[in-house]
Amino acid sequence: MPNVAVLGCAHIHTPRFVSMMNARSNVQVKYVWDHDMARAARVAQDLGSSTANTIQDVLTDARVEAIIILSETNRHEDIVITAANAGKPMFVEKPLGMDGPSAARMAEVIQANNVLFQTGFFMRGQAIYQTLKQHIAEGNFGKLTRVRGSFVHHGALAGFFDTEWRWMADPAQAGVGAFGDLGAHVLDLLLWLLRDGAGEVRKVTAVLDDGTVRYPDCDELGEGLLRFESGLIASLAAGWNDLANPLPLALYGTEGQAYVVGSTLYIHSTKLGTDGPTAWTDLAPALPHAFELFLDALEDKDVPLVTAQEAAYSAHVMDMLYQSAKQERWLELKQVSSD
Repeated sequence: MPNVAVLGCAHIHTPRFVSMMNARSNVQVKYVWDHDMARAARVAQDLGSSTANTIQDVLTDARVEAIIILSETNRHEDIVITAANAGKPMFVEKPLGMDGPSAARMAEVIQANNVLFQTGFFMRGQAIYQTLKQHIAEGNFGKLTRVRGSFVHHGALAGFFDTEWRWMADPAQAGVGAFGDLGAHVLDLLLWLLRDGAGEVRKVTAVLDDGTVRYPDCDELGEGLLRFESGLIASLAAGWNDLANPLPLALYGTEGQAYVVGSTLYIHSTKLGTDGPTAWTDLAPALPHAFELFLDALEDKDVPLVTAQEAAYSAHVMDMLYQSAKQERWLELKQVSSD
């Protein structure tokens, strides 16, 4: 039975993760800590757990086998490095760091301590994207030329971040605004899908906007362009100002294309002999949610996880997208430094 502790419970996904842990009889939460002790007490009550006064109280308890970090992003680095040096496996909600160098520092310590790591990038496991990953690997689209990814919702329109989760619309605490919050998921998806066929990201540019201006000094939507080593051009849309996300992905190649409408996949491929208008129903099995995969890994199950290096690289690319938007120009990506 994995014994875990929660360090920080500020993230908007905390209630969902609490439900996931409560649904698993083989997971026991020993402690909940947060700098806001009232918040920690509420989450601890939901988990049937105890609160801890300090992070060290948690990390020095040998019964605690793993850590779940759901704090504000600007608190990640101190918590992650301390937990990694204590040798604790960890789930860290995205984004890993406030910027590229911060994420790189954490990844270095995690790797140096050979610590099991996972973050909240859940899109990889969805059946449609597991299917597309296979077809890309088999070359069924030929040479990939363009990809369009989108992940948007109505968070600003509905006031998701007006009260309890207000910090997530404060880049000083979150590191990013709407574009980085939701865009982190689709960016990870693009980097994962294109890893073998397109190489590394070479340069980026982006345009951000404050949308409804509901959250001052915080972007509410944005569009980014990424140029990959192979020449592939990818676009990334993300934001909190949309009623729905009807067109999450379109992928183009010299011998085929694929697009997703809602939750339906369509494939047009000369290699597969398909013309596109008919829904593609031969889907690969979906994987559990990223958080569930972490809990499975604690039981020594062989499951795919996001590495700390992947999370840090994604944070670096997103950091450069934000910098490019601020400077209003294309930026070349160089190897990120933790200095």
